[in-house]
Amino acid sequence: MKKPFISAILNFFFMGAGYIYNGKRVLLGILFTLGAIGLTYVEFQIKEIDMFLYVAMFISIFVVNTAFAIDGFKEAKNINETK
Repeated sequence: MKKPFISAILNFFFMGAGYIYNGKRVLLGILFTLGAIGLTYVEFQIKEIDMFLYVAMFISIFVVNTAFAIDGFKEAKNINETK
């Protein structure tokens, strides 16, 4: 039984980790997590160059992470309902 809130929290803080936890789209989860590491590096580099761009990127990533969290939550609920 998968816990939807764990999947949501993992996907929010570590893009794709909730998919790895759910065990459905593991490769996708790994790729998203690797991409998130790259985005985090770029985000910190932008912070030193232009604060406006940093804020824009931070908000964009926040929105994307929220979407990942919602999707991970729904996927975990779906896994539990189909068992």
